[in-house]
Parts: sequence; C-alpha cells; structure tokens
Amino acid sequence: MRMISVGVITVSDKASRGEREDRSYHAIRNILERFKDQAARFEILRYEIVPDERDRIASLLRKFADEEGLDLVLTTGGTGLSPRDVTPEATMEVVERIVPGIPEAMRAESIKKTPAGMLSRSVCGIRGGTLIINLPGSPKGARECLEAVIAALPHAIEVLKGDLGDHEPPRPHQ
Repeated sequence: MRMISVGVITVSDKASRGEREDRSYHAIRNILERFKDQAARFEILRYEIVPDERDRIASLLRKFADEEGLDLVLTTGGTGLSPRDVTPEATMEVVERIVPGIPEAMRAESIKKTPAGMLSRSVCGIRGGTLIINLPGSPKGARECLEAVIAALPHAIEVLKGDLGDHEPPRPHQ
C-alpha cells in the first residue's frame, strides 16, 4: 500500500492569532483517515496555520513541495472574494502547471448545495512532484470539496510521480 504524504496549510488570520479553533483541519484529517483504497492511504506529515498573507502562503507551499517533498498539499481558507483572500494567488505564484478539473469538480459539487459555491476561487496545480489543492475555509466546505475529489487523488499522485505500473483508473468513492 502506497503512503501519500500530505501537508495541510490553514490560511486564517483569526486561527493564526489563536482567536478561533481550526475546525477545517479536523474535517480534512477525518476525511483522509476515513478514505479506504486498497492501493493508497494518506498520512498528514505537516500542518501549519498562517495568516492571510500571500508571501507567507507561497513560502510555505514552496517549502512543503521543494524541501519536504510532500506528495499532496491541501490548503484551507482564503479562497473567497474578501480582499484578504489571497490563497489562489499565492498558489498560482508557485505552481508550474495547473490542474483545472479538480477545482471544477469541487465547485460543481458545491453548487449542488448552495449557489454561493460558484464564488469559490480555489485552484489546483503541480509544483515538482507535489499536487497542491485549495479547499474552502469552512469545515463543511472543506469536507464536501475534499470528498468530491479524494477518489481521484491516489491515481493523480501515482501518475505525477511516474509510478505508471499496472494501475486501474479511480473508482467512485463509496
């Protein structure tokens, strides 16, 4: 069974100052722990909380990808329309290639639940051998969006890493 190394970055001014509990991280962790796949499992190796500051977000994304070589980095927060929401811009600054289908799938799932789902500016991209995905900041939004795409992630990372042995395409998550 392949272990997929994960980093989670919570982007929140209030959580970074200790004024609010980071419930989105717990939602993400629970989804990753519950995911059942015969070929892969997720393990969170790094977790950080940063304020909504583009340079800090971009620096941490680079560190998790370049220095720590994580397979997957999930950000939560900073994807809305507020002037302080800069996570997509920080992500686009560091990725080398975009993966538009992942945020498209997340928005499609979100729109089924609320028209506000179309306001998400989440992006996804690749830096080196790391897949970076922006999730919403609310626990509910982070959970729903991660659930919408998680079944495809082991396959995406396998292909990204060049592990193209005998593999089957992803099955729908049950």
